[in-house]
Amino acid sequence: MQGTSAKCTPAPSLILGPETPGGSLATVPVRKVLLAEPRGFCAGVEMAIKALAWMVRLFPAPVYCYHEIVHNRLIVERFTELGVIFVDDIDDVPEGAPLMLSAHGSAPEIVAAAQAHDRFVVNAVCPLVTKVHHEARVRAEKGYTILYVGHAGHDEAVGTLAVAPEAIKLVDHDDDLERALGEVADPEKVALLAQTTLALHDWEGVATDARERYPNLWTATRNDLCFATTNRQSALSAIAARAQAVVVIGSANSSNTIALAKVATTAGCLLVVRVDGPDELDLDALGGAELVGVTAGASAPEDVVQAVIAKLAPLDGVELVHVTDEDEYFPPPRELRELIPPDDRSISAAEVLADLVRSSQ
Repeated sequence: MQGTSAKCTPAPSLILGPETPGGSLATVPVRKVLLAEPRGFCAGVEMAIKALAWMVRLFPAPVYCYHEIVHNRLIVERFTELGVIFVDDIDDVPEGAPLMLSAHGSAPEIVAAAQAHDRFVVNAVCPLVTKVHHEARVRAEKGYTILYVGHAGHDEAVGTLAVAPEAIKLVDHDDDLERALGEVADPEKVALLAQTTLALHDWEGVATDARERYPNLWTATRNDLCFATTNRQSALSAIAARAQAVVVIGSANSSNTIALAKVATTAGCLLVVRVDGPDELDLDALGGAELVGVTAGASAPEDVVQAVIAKLAPLDGVELVHVTDEDEYFPPPRELRELIPPDDRSISAAEVLADLVRSSQ
């Protein structure tokens, strides 16, 4: 790490780059925070959080949600306190109960099971995930072998694999690619799809190898990686090489958050800390860094970002590092459109959730 000789002891909330020479830890004031822009909530998360908040307002408790609405522990805890019950099995949802399906997308059989037994079901799947499901379905129907780059067990990957299980081959690690390529039935019909929240370099390596093997490889006109995920990675790259340490805000089960941590290390930052919020931030673990980069995964709330910055208490303030603007808006799930205010676009997820929390107190 530049500018310090401190050695940091890894904690559960840390993802570290190469270690630095020994020494003792001591809290050194942070001089400046480099704040990535864009960061935090993406359009899909905005849509999903608002949709679940509207459901809490519209229906008597409890409202059910299949899997976490988004992969952020603090958001899930806030909704749990509001009476939302998160389940991993549709059979745990009573007959006639209001039920939301998470933003990561669900397998077709899960959607069908959810809609049974007179339940009011709202599918909050991100439109970008729906696009990948459509691509998988169409390619499978045309006889393609589909190489799907994603993380085994992640909700989004599980849902996508279930769309065409006989045709899709999961590529999670480098070793998986050779195995998957060996299962290709027709070398003229190979397609490549990806989990939307991957780090760009995780996708590019597989894509390059697959194209070398199959010159006629089919991919979408625009790759499947979420534009918001890519934007956040670009913004972080712009600050990671300058910063002596980077704080990535988001939960450990958030794929795009973990991807951000990898991006920061790849861009040259030697100390990368992943925290859910300020309570997990150990200032000593920053090893005396005076210039600290801060970003947030796509499901991390902005109030938590500001709380982390407040704990860092930079003596020279915050420098906003702006890479691009985002004005994407995803309308609420169609099941809710006639039930919620027509000015949904002008209200942020943070506002809707904060109002809901205040009204419940």
